[in-house]
Amino acid sequence: MADTGVAEALLRQIEKVDGGADSLELANSLGVDHQVVVGAVKSLQALGDVISAELRSSKHWELTEEGTEIAEQGSHEARVFGSIPPEGLPQAELMKRSFGKIGFSKAMSNKWIRLDKSTEGGPRIFRTVESIQDQVRETLLLVQRGRSTQLEEKEKNELKKRKLLSEVTVKSYWITKDSSFSTTVSKQETELTPEMIATGSWKEKKFKPYNFEAMGVAPDCGHLHPLMKVRTQFRQIFLEMGFTEMPTNNFIESSFWNFDSLFQPQQHPARDQHDTFFLSEPELAHQFPWDYLERVKRVHSQGGYGSQGYKYDWKLEEAQKNILRTHTTAVSARMLYKLAQQETFSPVKYFSIDRVFRNETLDATHLAEFHQIEGVVADYGMTLGDLMGVLHQFFTKLGITKLRFKPAYNPYTEPSMEVFSYHEGEAYGLLVPLAELGTQTGLSSPIRSLRPGLEHGASSLDRSYGTSSWPLL
Repeated sequence: MADTGVAEALLRQIEKVDGGADSLELANSLGVDHQVVVGAVKSLQALGDVISAELRSSKHWELTEEGTEIAEQGSHEARVFGSIPPEGLPQAELMKRSFGKIGFSKAMSNKWIRLDKSTEGGPRIFRTVESIQDQVRETLLLVQRGRSTQLEEKEKNELKKRKLLSEVTVKSYWITKDSSFSTTVSKQETELTPEMIATGSWKEKKFKPYNFEAMGVAPDCGHLHPLMKVRTQFRQIFLEMGFTEMPTNNFIESSFWNFDSLFQPQQHPARDQHDTFFLSEPELAHQFPWDYLERVKRVHSQGGYGSQGYKYDWKLEEAQKNILRTHTTAVSARMLYKLAQQETFSPVKYFSIDRVFRNETLDATHLAEFHQIEGVVADYGMTLGDLMGVLHQFFTKLGITKLRFKPAYNPYTEPSMEVFSYHEGEAYGLLVPLAELGTQTGLSSPIRSLRPGLEHGASSLDRSYGTSSWPLL
């Protein structure tokens, strides 16, 4: 609320007058800025029927900054006339003065002065009259004294062109007493508290009415979505750890790269239509690294690289089916194959963060798409302990230091594990449960590492996590 003292002083002034008062006049009588009075008026209106305020607007003329200067010191042309002695003044000297250029032109137009170009030392200015009347200054003084109504429109417009006058629109309030008028201001309550209900004091208090037509706070714009913030944070952590981002712009994958190259059998339930989105156009993929495809087929059907395989009739038609990728591990499979084609093996660290798609039943906790983090490290002589160290460093950068690792099964990592975090302490009398941070984590199986053609002794660490639920932790 505005200053209570100003509001009460305003009420006392209104009590003294009949018919009402103007807010500008009240501001002058109270010796405060007009905006302070306007604030007090609006605060009093919020109290109910204490006062009635009608908005009014009026126009009047005001001197500009330059006009005020002329009202004090005289017009430019009058100052030029006053600066010329009887023997005249060199034009060059006059033009050095602040009022010289404008004043010279106006004084010449009024025929107060003349210019003699034949004198020695250059052009010289002389007076042509004995005395002048500074009509411009006299007009501005009338406006300054509030008597602008005595001026003709032509005079006002001329001074406006010279930017000495400006027309100003003034808004004020005509304030009158209303039905509940009082000279004292009592603060209205804005909240009904439990104490008021318990003591019954609410019955004696006056509450401020709700304004259901008031505009709400405008929502902030231009912010990242929370999941985008998380993605940005994850990406920065990977880059700090020396990882290179993998290209993940192919949302459409063949079943070969999405499933078969990851040693997932063709009869696996995850490859059914109720779990995967299949494309109708183009339905099939036709470009494959055929030598690698034959090795994949042989491992599925007969075994190899330390595995006995699945012992079934592997079909090319099934591997050709195009789908919306169900995980970004398909990108890792492509990158490992590309790495194996290099003449000399070099250790690498890859990561990706992008969308994957599952044919889920939509509900409060499931969507048909989500984001997945993928990480791959390929080098010589790596162990599961190396992977646990990388994971511990990654989660520590996120502020998660309490980790536990649990053995798990995954078709394309061996051994495999799941990662959990926990919080030491109690919440509502119960131990805070473990939060699952990731699955599909482990040391790549020999089938996945050797089959693309990686050198013996080279292996890769893999991890794959969904990101959508992490911001909730």
